[in-house]
Amino acid sequence: QVQLQESGPGLVKPSQTLTLTCIVSGGSITTKDFYWSWIRQPPGKGLEWIGYIDYSGGTDYNPSLESRTSISRDSSKNRFTLQLSSVTPADTAEYYCALARVGRSPTISDYDYWGPGTQVTVSS
Repeated sequence: QVQLQESGPGLVKPSQTLTLTCIVSGGSITTKDFYWSWIRQPPGKGLEWIGYIDYSGGTDYNPSLESRTSISRDSSKNRFTLQLSSVTPADTAEYYCALARVGRSPTISDYDYWGPGTQVTVSS
């Protein structure tokens, strides 16, 4: 059973870089056809896909966030990390890491393993 756990600061100041880490257990982040994503949900809004890193280390990002987003991984520690730069209060959200096990670029509905989420507030 794959388990994911987000970790990171709950409060970030505007203009700073948000860094979140997803620690994975019960499965390897290098398993073929596994896609590891960051997804967020702002207060009162729907889910927004931020980006993924796949089993080979390839990445893809939401075009609306791409200029500020970087996702990387540490295979030796079985974890992957989100960096979102130049944050504003609009980046306040519940942030989730999630896994899709498909042989193609996944959609939101493909994600069948989720972390519990971590609340991030951007405020001075």
